[in-house]
Amino acid sequence: MRPGFDLAGKRVLVVGLARTGAAVSLFAEGYGAAVTATDEKPESALGEMVARLRAAGVKLELGGHPASAFFEQDLIVVSPGVPANLPPLVLAQVGGIPVWSEVELAWRFLRGKLVAITGSNGKTTTTSLVAHILETAGIPMLVGGNIGAPLISLVESSTDSTVTVAEISSFQLEAIQAFRPEIGVLLNLTPDHLDRHASFEEYAAVKMRLFENQLDRDFAILNADDPEVTKRMPSRSHVFWFSRQKRVAEGAFLLDDQIIFRNEGSETAVGRRSEIPLRGEHNVENVLAACATAFLAGAPPAAISSGVKSFRGVEHRLEFVGEIGGVGFYNDSKATNVDAALKAIEAFPGPLVVILGGKDKGSPYTPLQEALRARGRVALLIGEAAEKIAADLGDAVPCVPAGTLERAVQLASDRARPGDVVLLAPACSSFDQFENYEHRGRAFKQLVAQIEKRSAAPASAQKG
Repeated sequence: MRPGFDLAGKRVLVVGLARTGAAVSLFAEGYGAAVTATDEKPESALGEMVARLRAAGVKLELGGHPASAFFEQDLIVVSPGVPANLPPLVLAQVGGIPVWSEVELAWRFLRGKLVAITGSNGKTTTTSLVAHILETAGIPMLVGGNIGAPLISLVESSTDSTVTVAEISSFQLEAIQAFRPEIGVLLNLTPDHLDRHASFEEYAAVKMRLFENQLDRDFAILNADDPEVTKRMPSRSHVFWFSRQKRVAEGAFLLDDQIIFRNEGSETAVGRRSEIPLRGEHNVENVLAACATAFLAGAPPAAISSGVKSFRGVEHRLEFVGEIGGVGFYNDSKATNVDAALKAIEAFPGPLVVILGGKDKGSPYTPLQEALRARGRVALLIGEAAEKIAADLGDAVPCVPAGTLERAVQLASDRARPGDVVLLAPACSSFDQFENYEHRGRAFKQLVAQIEKRSAAPASAQKG
């Protein structure tokens, strides 16, 4: 039984008015709370959302976070983009006001079973695949969290028989209190968001909060091949593993071409490695994690196998964009950290023309050296991090400053040869030049489409 929370008559402050903050404000107002919402952006930058919130009765404090708004509140809910060390937030907590993330509030109202998936990389692919398998199995499911709809937006659609599959970020885990998924999944741990978290140890500790409230009847699914994961064990959860390298006591693993799920000494085949449609060894791990998760969520083996085979991947994750003159173009805009970019690079034999850069997140780019030395023809560098990337890569691959994505795509088209792959795998966030990684990925696809159109024009003219 979840603890719930009576919002009626409560004074609730929502900090940050992106998609999540707006959803929380409307939800809390609908349940009878007196809601104030604050955002650093001015009203002119928030668009039509402002009128909708005002019409619902939400009081707005825009253009900054006035300290006075943080006091005399019964609850403060922070959006994922708001750092936990924001001074008025810290003072409010010291004063005894509870500060929750949106997922904490949503979980208290959500009905049915919750599957929460986190990790440095692979979250969106694995979340989407689990949802696809459950849908294939005919199990009522909802999907959201850090992708698609905020978790709070799924509450009214949830029922006692629903399985909600949620991608959960470290930012969302910073301010949980009782949040407890029935199934929690940790895919991997590599340095990320070190521009927000003080150290890798702090970042990893926040990720492990996914399991801190689980009971022995709840499931934790962990990567047995990741040493940073295996040295951080949940204390009470029933642990299952996934591994592409070895047999596990309980969980999913590879046996020759078969994907096996082992539970209480019994082994069940749930699919074949050769039928995985996604590129890269990292996606084999994602599939193993998804198979274990779906099995524990109630999906039968035949539906798991069918779901894996029919899954077409996720936009902006090693997404094939097109082929122009024998050159393949791939969009991995979701590769927003170094480890994700490395996995994308390693998914191709080469030769590669790689587009790297954006807003730096505090990690070194030296781990890319070996893979680029072996596979890279040239690295085209964009955004604020370009100089740091060039310095860290050294002589591993020729580095060419391109400045903008538009210029990089044109240079890639000019330099690539038949048989090459042009890969957008930035290893950085997008916020220096784009709204988010989706915006960057869509821009890349549009630029490729323009080049494809220009390259086809002469042939069309000749036919005419």
